[in-house]
Amino acid sequence: MRPHLLLLLAVCGAGCGAEARSYSLRGSWSIRSGNGSLELPGQVPGCVHSALFQQGLIQDPYYRFNDVNYRWISLDNWTYSKKFKLPFDFSKWQKINLIFEGVDTVSKVLFNEVTIGKTDNMFNRYSFDVTDVVRDVNSVELRFQSAVTYAAQQSRALGRRLPPDCPPPAQRGECHANLVRKEQCSFSWDWGPAFPTQGIWKDVRIEAYNVCHLNYFTFSPVYDNRAKEWHLEIQSSFDVVSSKPVGGQVIVAIPKLQTQQTYKIELQPGERTIELFVKINKNITIGTWWPRGHGNQTGYNMTILFELDRGLNIEKSAKVYFRTVELIQEPIKGSPGLSFYFKINGFPIFLKGSNWIPADSFQDRVTSDVLRLLLQSVVDANMNTLRVWGGGIYEQDEFYELCDELGIMVWQDFMFACALYPTEQGFIDSVRAEVAYQIRRLKSHPSVIIWSGNNENEAALRMDWFHINFTDLQTYIDDYVTLYVKNIREMVLAGDKSRPFIPSSPTNGDETIAEGWVSQNPYSNYFGDVHFYDYISDCWDWKVFPKARFASEYGYQSWPSFSTLEKVSSKEDWSFNSKFSLHRQHHADGNKQMLYQAGLHFKLPQSTDPLRTFKDTIYLTQVMQAQCVKTETEFYLRSRSEIVKEQGHTMGALYWQLNDIWQAPSWASLEYGGKWKMLHYFARRFFAPLLPVGFEDQSVFYVYGVSDLHANHTVTLTVRVHTWGSLQPLCSRVTTHLVIGAGQAALLYKEPVSTLLRCGNCTRESCLLSFYLSMDLKLLSPINYHFLSSPKEAVGLRKANITALISQQGDAFVFDLETSAVAPFVWLDVGSVPGRFSDNGFLMTEKTRRVLFYPWAATSKGELEQSFHATSLADIY
Repeated sequence: MRPHLLLLLAVCGAGCGAEARSYSLRGSWSIRSGNGSLELPGQVPGCVHSALFQQGLIQDPYYRFNDVNYRWISLDNWTYSKKFKLPFDFSKWQKINLIFEGVDTVSKVLFNEVTIGKTDNMFNRYSFDVTDVVRDVNSVELRFQSAVTYAAQQSRALGRRLPPDCPPPAQRGECHANLVRKEQCSFSWDWGPAFPTQGIWKDVRIEAYNVCHLNYFTFSPVYDNRAKEWHLEIQSSFDVVSSKPVGGQVIVAIPKLQTQQTYKIELQPGERTIELFVKINKNITIGTWWPRGHGNQTGYNMTILFELDRGLNIEKSAKVYFRTVELIQEPIKGSPGLSFYFKINGFPIFLKGSNWIPADSFQDRVTSDVLRLLLQSVVDANMNTLRVWGGGIYEQDEFYELCDELGIMVWQDFMFACALYPTEQGFIDSVRAEVAYQIRRLKSHPSVIIWSGNNENEAALRMDWFHINFTDLQTYIDDYVTLYVKNIREMVLAGDKSRPFIPSSPTNGDETIAEGWVSQNPYSNYFGDVHFYDYISDCWDWKVFPKARFASEYGYQSWPSFSTLEKVSSKEDWSFNSKFSLHRQHHADGNKQMLYQAGLHFKLPQSTDPLRTFKDTIYLTQVMQAQCVKTETEFYLRSRSEIVKEQGHTMGALYWQLNDIWQAPSWASLEYGGKWKMLHYFARRFFAPLLPVGFEDQSVFYVYGVSDLHANHTVTLTVRVHTWGSLQPLCSRVTTHLVIGAGQAALLYKEPVSTLLRCGNCTRESCLLSFYLSMDLKLLSPINYHFLSSPKEAVGLRKANITALISQQGDAFVFDLETSAVAPFVWLDVGSVPGRFSDNGFLMTEKTRRVLFYPWAATSKGELEQSFHATSLADIY
């Protein structure tokens, strides 16, 4: 693993020349149930559920109804214990600490049978001084309390209501998640199960040192616009256990930037923090970090050497990146309100991407390979941004390192979501420690571009989600301001001035501040960001979507593929209305909403075979989801450069949601395990850096050109009229020498639909359109399409016989496709073979097409031939 940006472990020399010692307590621990009837080994990092599964004492927790069947695990009070012998003489060390990087969640900690502290916050790092109780052979014990029963106790002790008390019945969840500082969705969500885990979910170790210890160092690059130069602000924290001051010098070196500076320091006894300001050599050209698609992710190796008295030397290295971020909120000509967009390195960037949720209910299963697979799929779909949603966790270090490497911008929520929270002093103190720690941990990452105080809590208050008595509203508003403004915001402003902070998402930004931190309409199209969900209106009608400044949540549900569901279900579950299907759907009326939305434009599956109907319905929900999100996203993309009826200038589209936490219907575009849904292939196309967007308004067909590129582009637009009954286009419109400005959306073409129909000598029901951008016969964009009527009204659409000739080409496999007819929503599936296609879910209007398959694990031509199945829309009728 590369050197980490924030270093929490230091090796500090002792006066006698010996090095400080660190002893990891990872590995096997003993786990015991509350009444002692179960005792088993378990891995740390890990949790009780994982240990029980690994020992064969329970089935896969995700299998069928086990989220409810195994609720007893979360309701029990488990104990973790370990005995160990120190590999060094403890008597030679002045200070010995027991460090937990993460404990989930409520526990009493004993060391050699002496209570040394407690934990009650999953998101905090805990350090306990065990100097006075340590021995040669030691025992450590964590006596956990069920987070569910703890939350209930906190609710009773609070003496006042903090809604929501419990999740909706469809979620089959647990109550009072907002009263424990734990992953909120572990008590259930409308896309996930209730698994309120217990365990030591991050590293644990013993640290021993003399004289001094480096607790952490962190840094932020800052650009001085007036002086036109960069400098680094470095903060280092020490624990000086010497009775006398410790002096010395700090040498900071970035060789590739020909920068080296030396600073004299003196550390007084106790906990001490020093701040250094390092000027970067302004005679060297500095490569900046850019988001994916906008430039390189240049970083530089930096070393910091602390040369202290008595021969103490501490040397650390880190990767430093240089980039600026600005959140621009300023008046817009022709529109009330303010803009809301980001500049990276001075260039306006349209944020395009999705929302990230925890990748598993059991974090020990989220390996480096899992993260790499999911985040690579983000950039493979031309995204540049993920919003780390506030109902999950602050992600592990490697997540942010990968985002730095891949150029993925991170909108980072603090972990508060869809609820009201306490403001009692104990809770506030815990939150302040949490926020301070997370800022220190994450501030050095260039990928993190904004802090957001919470998910939807401003909207929940103002829109009266919880039916609060009007006489109590001001009290709840005061509590809201206390938590997010007077504490979290204060901590951010003190700890990280290098990126913006907003109190909530959605929010009105500066207007929210002007209105006293809870705006009258957090969903205003004139300020800030919006979240938008509408499952009743026709999602093919772009006029139902808000022409907002920034859309940070929107989406539609679909079911995951049969091959994904098959792993956690049995044959009796394989129907849309089975007990399993209803149990797995945690969004009230979600299955009905999907079928309703699909039925607006498609005939529903008609097979007499129940299994065939189930598979066809899964396919159709994915078609519906992909088409809905495509329509909405393209509306936001083309709205970036215009104001229409005082609204527009949209500069962000982050659909809900990227990934799944388990195998169930959800808004995700990536299934549990990483398989791409049809939506993710659509996203790869609609987030392309150069895209033609087509739509109708009052029976006129328009095409906008949308560009994320940094230079103007001259393009040729080709619009083709096709008939459902022929693989030959009926007519074409070619327009040359069209210019799309850098980072702009521009109208390229408009023509009455009636004229296009005359050109093709066809009707709306028998024809459709395709269009693309090119230059000098080179394709510059995906081939987009526009339906002139609902596919369920299509005349001439017939079943297509789609065949594939498969061959190997290096590490990939070539699928040479051939179709007998025009085929919409062609879905290529290889079952459980892990990998992705170069394209999928596409409209096939030509007889042949070549697609590549990129496997994620070893496979063969024979396995792919055996697994391959192609489906298009007419196959389900």
